[in-house]
Amino acid sequence: MYKPFFSLVILSVLVVSCKKEPDSFEIGKQHVGLLNDSTQVKDLKLIFSKDSIVNYIGNDEFTQNINDIEIFEKGGKKLLILTPRKLSDSTSFIKNVRILDPRYKTEKSITLLSTFKDILDTYKITKIDNLINSVLVTVKEINTTFTIDKKDLPASLRFDTSLKIEAIHIPDHAKIKYFFLNWNNI
Repeated sequence: MYKPFFSLVILSVLVVSCKKEPDSFEIGKQHVGLLNDSTQVKDLKLIFSKDSIVNYIGNDEFTQNINDIEIFEKGGKKLLILTPRKLSDSTSFIKNVRILDPRYKTEKSITLLSTFKDILDTYKITKIDNLINSVLVTVKEINTTFTIDKKDLPASLRFDTSLKIEAIHIPDHAKIKYFFLNWNNI
């Protein structure tokens, strides 16, 4: 009679102890650590309780013209910049997350320390946009846009924004400046 009960208790303890804790630096299609595509601005204090939130006022409003919310570690290192869908609305969802810390990594291990070749070898590139100072490389599979500084491109491609830049034009060693997760269309 005690054997089944004892076995059940041990099994329960094993199941509970094997439960995987969420990685606060893992990036998925719809999450960045504990932050996800249905997180509301009012939930940020709880999610980032050990970090500092800037441009987020205690009464759940933002400053007049600033919509971005910056997340810093207590030591001062900037981790993320969050953009809510609506200004001054504590119930607004986050529409985009800018990754600024190299500890954040996609499920396939792409980080700020990765190169264009790493992106190319890991994901299917959906689109490349040519901007004034950078090139945006979009990977729809993970709702992410990687920013590469044009300083890493050949001189002939740096100054003409009308040129269509293809993946073959971007050097393998080009570094990721930062990247965004875009939840605006979800």
